[in-house]
Amino acid sequence: MSAATSVRAEASASTTATTTPVGRITALARAELTLLGRSKATLFAALFVPLVMPVSLRSAVDEMDLKGTGLSVGSVLLPSAIGFSLLFAVYSSLVSVYAARREELVLKRLRTGELRDVEILAGAALPSVVIGLVQCVLLAVACTALLDVGAPQAPHLALLGMVLGLVMWPALAAVVSSFSRSVEGAQVAAMPLLLISMLGSGTIVPLEVMPNRLASLCELLPLTPVVTLLRGGWTGELSAYDTLGAIATALAWTVVAVFAVRRWFRWEPRR
Repeated sequence: MSAATSVRAEASASTTATTTPVGRITALARAELTLLGRSKATLFAALFVPLVMPVSLRSAVDEMDLKGTGLSVGSVLLPSAIGFSLLFAVYSSLVSVYAARREELVLKRLRTGELRDVEILAGAALPSVVIGLVQCVLLAVACTALLDVGAPQAPHLALLGMVLGLVMWPALAAVVSSFSRSVEGAQVAAMPLLLISMLGSGTIVPLEVMPNRLASLCELLPLTPVVTLLRGGWTGELSAYDTLGAIATALAWTVVAVFAVRRWFRWEPRR
């Protein structure tokens, strides 16, 4: 019996015996965590890549001219580190997870039981979201201690940015996974949004040092409002206008992603 088959059986048995939505999602998440642990490549990318990226970015940030921007090396790297965690631990890994479960007919089988569609997607996403949340907290603590950033001046903004990211990126992962024919194809499909977000959302190059017109365009990317709120949470220098703009952009992307999932998400393999 394959690993996927055994986990399908475990999830089916657990969700049949558990009648509350929270219980069904939790049972499915446990089964999904078992499968995730057996996918070495996905697990490596989720656990270690977000931790390595800020270290590799340190020298580049040291050479940036941050005078007049109100930013320091720490206030650039800390939100970037959390952004990388959302991109790799949550988004990239979930694109593979959704595609793999679809191709293995796991999603199709689960839909024949009492699980609702939203419960299936949430249960599959929960392990990656928890990994991303733990990473975000650890990275925030580590960067605060090692980069002399200090405690966040507006912790509610940092918390809001993290929550919005943990809700938005699983939905985007579900959308992107729908446009692939295989697990390998899913990773290719995930790359454009991943690369654009890395380059244009203030993770590698802060928007404050970009030309104004380019920065205005980059503000519309899905990761930008998360990085903006996180950075504003630590610096305490985010205006009410910029705060509302970041929240509106994040909510708009989330609503669009949820609509796209309801409209185009594929539950069965493409033939």
